[in-house]
This record gives sequence, structure tokens and C-alpha cells, in this order.
Amino acid sequence: MAEKKNQEEMSFLDHLEELRWHLIRATLAVVIVGVVAFIAKDFIFDTIIFGPKKSDFVTYEFFCKMSRAIGMDDSFCDKELPFQVQSRTMAGQFSAHIWTAIWAGFILAFPYVLYEFWKFIGPGLYENERKNARGFIFIASLLFFIGVLFGYYVISPLSINFLATYQVSQEVHNDIDLSSYISTIRASVISCGLIFELPILIYFLTRVGLVTPEFLRKQRKVSLVIVLILSAVITPPDIASQIVVSIPIMILYEVSIFISSRVLKKQAKREKEEQEALRKM
Repeated sequence: MAEKKNQEEMSFLDHLEELRWHLIRATLAVVIVGVVAFIAKDFIFDTIIFGPKKSDFVTYEFFCKMSRAIGMDDSFCDKELPFQVQSRTMAGQFSAHIWTAIWAGFILAFPYVLYEFWKFIGPGLYENERKNARGFIFIASLLFFIGVLFGYYVISPLSINFLATYQVSQEVHNDIDLSSYISTIRASVISCGLIFELPILIYFLTRVGLVTPEFLRKQRKVSLVIVLILSAVITPPDIASQIVVSIPIMILYEVSIFISSRVLKKQAKREKEEQEALRKM
């Protein structure tokens, strides 16, 4: 009995050791890519980080053409944003450089992080599920990168354009701190990247029996309210921006319902095949 217990403890410790190495490899990948991003400082900051601050940013040009086409105001057209980015602490720029490189490393190394995660849980899955590892990593990474791009090209410029031009009085001039500016972009990008993983989350929740397509359909109205609240949190407080954000999230919700239905159908089919196999035996 004592020998069996000792074997179980060793098995558990081996499991933790395996998890530790997966985490180490994932962290190393983030650090390595982060070092590359740290070296590419000019491109990361001048082109990417400060891109939404420039009047010729692609999003502003798109919204300018759209607003003129439908006869709305041209607030997005050829307008320099009335604020300067400044650093008010001694190590402010250096800290911003390091943390931006780390977050860039996480975003770019996300597929490998998922790969390590899948390798850890893979032994506990069925053979056919392990074969689908590549598909899972590709789809999850694709959704994440689409969310990141949506956050960068849609949410970030909308937020910056609104907040940078908002004034409580003509006496107040906007001089935005560097950390505040970067955190606005980072929050928009990371939050959208994670939100776009909704179909993956629903897939696993359906697999473990916590979610069903019927439940998702019944909660569609509640979900719409939650999406609108979420959109109000991550976007400027204007209706147009909230609608722009809400549309893709609701599309993802409907896709999640379809995925949940497919998962249950496959589970039912597999159970039926197993029952038929047992009968033949």
C-alpha cells in the first residue's frame, strides 16, 4: 500500500516537473522574441506604437473616406491630434522599452506558447484529439492575431482619437504620459486578442459539459447586453465605436454556438459507435 502511494506521489511530481519544463520553454520563447523586439526599437515605437497618433494612419484615412461617403462630419480627416507624449520619470522610457518588448514577445510567440500548452495536456486526450493539435494551434493563433489586429487598427485609434481630442476646458492642454499612452494600446490589443478566443473557450466548455448550444441560444439576449457593456469598457463612450466593436464579438458568439453544436454531435456519434462496438462483443 505504501509502495503504491509512493508511486502515485512520484507520478504527480513527474507531472509537475513536466509542467515546469513546458512553462520554461514557453517563457524562453517569449524572452527570445522579446529581445528581438527590444533591438527593433525604432520600428516597434515609431511605426507601431506611435502609428495611431499620426493623422495619416490607415484607420483614420478609412474612416475619413467612409464618413465623407455617407455625408457625416470629417473629424477623422487630415487632423493632427492635439497632444504630446511625454515621460515624466527618470526610468520612464527605459521601463516602457522593456515592458513593450516583453508584451511584443508574448504576442508574437503566442503560437509556440499554445504549442507547449497542448503538449502538456496532449497525453490525457484521445488519439484522434491529439492528431487535431495542429488544427487547434492554427485556429487559436489565427483568432488571437485577428483580435490583436482588430484591437490595434480599430479600438486603439478610436480610443486615442476620442480621448486625445476630449477637453473639459480650453485651459487644459493634453500632455499624455508615455506609460498611459502605451497602456491604452496594450489594453486594446491584448483584450481583443483574448476576446477573439471565445470560440476556443466555448469548445472546451462544451467538451466538459458546462455549456450547450441550447443554453447559448437562450442566453443570446443576455450575451448581447454583456457585449455592449464590454464594448463600452474597451472603447470610447460613443455609440458608433460600441457598434463597431459589438458586431465582430456577436459574430464570434454565433460561431461559438455552431461549434458547440458540432462538438455535441461528434460526442453523440462517438458514444453511439462505442455502444455498437460493445453490443457486437
